[in-house]
Amino acid sequence: MSREQAETSAVALKAVADPVRLRLLSIIRDSDGGEACVCDLTPAVGLSQPTVSHHLKVLTEAGLIEREKRGTWAWFRLVPSRLEELRAILS
Repeated sequence: MSREQAETSAVALKAVADPVRLRLLSIIRDSDGGEACVCDLTPAVGLSQPTVSHHLKVLTEAGLIEREKRGTWAWFRLVPSRLEELRAILS
């Protein structure tokens, strides 16, 4: 593993090292169509919308989820290739 790969992987591992973020990933994965609206994620984790948005931003910046704006809401879906990279590190 190169230094660049290690640094990129470390960012992703730090992102998933938070229980709320792990829950968000799980909820998105299990949602219909594999995507979820921030409006549904907020009550699911029982936190304020700004707090959930912060966690989603960390996951997005780590490349683990993608964000799509639809009207006034943001929708999120997993990036399978990025999650597979993490699985490979831990295997």
